[in-house]
Amino acid sequence: MGGGLPRRQLGRLSRLPVVHAVVVADGHTPDRAALDRAWPDWQNGVVLVVAADAGAVGAEALGLAIDLVVGDGDSLGPAGVARFRAAGVEVRLSPAEKDESDTELAMLACLDRGARRITLLGAFGGERLDHAVANLSLLAMPELEALDVSALDERSRVRLLQAAGKPASLALPGRVGDLVSLLPFGAGADDITTEGLAYGLEGEPLPFGHVRGLSNVRLAEVAHVRLGRGRLLVIESPATLSE
Repeated sequence: MGGGLPRRQLGRLSRLPVVHAVVVADGHTPDRAALDRAWPDWQNGVVLVVAADAGAVGAEALGLAIDLVVGDGDSLGPAGVARFRAAGVEVRLSPAEKDESDTELAMLACLDRGARRITLLGAFGGERLDHAVANLSLLAMPELEALDVSALDERSRVRLLQAAGKPASLALPGRVGDLVSLLPFGAGADDITTEGLAYGLEGEPLPFGHVRGLSNVRLAEVAHVRLGRGRLLVIESPATLSE
């Protein structure tokens, strides 16, 4: 992008709460046109974009205005770090030997800015399966429990529904015919009730290690899932993927 990377003028020291933040990890960069078709509202209200290391390159490819890059810089490299800094993007480098992944640091940076909704891109694909699994595990960060958090690309949107001490519910707006999978996460999930899905559940369990909740179908423009105990990965996919 000639003339440097676009960046909105938020003021990097601003402490105003962020309604919607986007984190871009260094995995598969979604095709922007396909992403917009699959999830038309994914970028609504975004006021902060945080890239995890070389996720900055993916954010640039998506046309996002990057506000902050975090991580150890091993994937971005010195030249990449210098290029983004020269474009006016804040880059916070951390030691390579650390307890958190670069993506986790990016999520924490969003929390530090008061984010209430976080959309994670670049969480899947890439060269390492362990990174993709680790990124999904980040959805269970205790700090994120009260937030609206999703990981998505042009093929899937993943959210974690958690019933911590009390029942939890999730509304699933979308296209009739799209796929919805409900998979227990970490342990069995109990007392699950669904509305607007082809294969309904009524106060039923989904044991961990079984995949009964795979490939359900949305019958209503807004489906609902209620969970009494445990955790459920809720994975939505466009119907075209089943063809």
